[in-house]
Amino acid sequence: MLQLSRATGVIPRGSVAARDIFYGFMALLFAASAVGTVVWGLSMDSMGEIPMPGGWTLSMAWMPMCGQTWSGATISFLGMWMVMMVAMMLPSLAPVLWRYHQAAGAARLTALVGAGYLCVWAMVGLAVFSLGATLAEVAQQSPDLARAVPLAGSAVVLLAGALQFSPWKARHLACCRADSVRGYPLPAGAGMAWRHGLRLGLHCSQGSAGLTATLLVVGVMDLRAMAVITLATTLERLAPGGLRIARIIGAVILGAGLLLIVCAGGIG
Repeated sequence: MLQLSRATGVIPRGSVAARDIFYGFMALLFAASAVGTVVWGLSMDSMGEIPMPGGWTLSMAWMPMCGQTWSGATISFLGMWMVMMVAMMLPSLAPVLWRYHQAAGAARLTALVGAGYLCVWAMVGLAVFSLGATLAEVAQQSPDLARAVPLAGSAVVLLAGALQFSPWKARHLACCRADSVRGYPLPAGAGMAWRHGLRLGLHCSQGSAGLTATLLVVGVMDLRAMAVITLATTLERLAPGGLRIARIIGAVILGAGLLLIVCAGGIG
């Protein structure tokens, strides 16, 4: 087989060389998205934040820049959100895409799976921005509501931690882990690849709901929080004992939620 591949110039899709090329490309994509995320975070930090009643600050990510329309702000946020999601989700997604590529033997179909996956996260980003922008505008107009934000955020983190122990989390995590280790039947074409990507994205986004909510409360542009959430997501999907890891992560999030409540009470 090796002699044939050398004679024809074709790299067998399951060979070590093909795997190295695939993961090399994934590494470059991850590096580019990580750099983009860091640049985005630093640029937003340089714009400052708005002090709010209740002792917290409002990020400029939730509002248009000077002279920018709301549609422009939405597109800008979605672009930054997708770069961030590629950096955060690619470490756990890459093994899934590789196994699909081994079965499909076509980069086009593998790319469609990835595109379907990212499409789901784009819809999540649109919902996140719509909600965040609405809450930011209301908080600026209502000091009483603004003062309640730290306590409400603490409650969200507590709920996110509890979600890590739920059957709902276990079900979606099991689906994500199954996709990361199993083989695939031969794909029927582009439509199946696209739908498979959508299914992966739906399981991933729902299984990551608690971690995503925690990131949004701590700070969507907090680079340290992004790194921690990326590590947590990767471990619970790829490491042995994923459900146990998810519950350990849940306990840590619950502890963080309690700490936030204490801090919110002190500020109040």
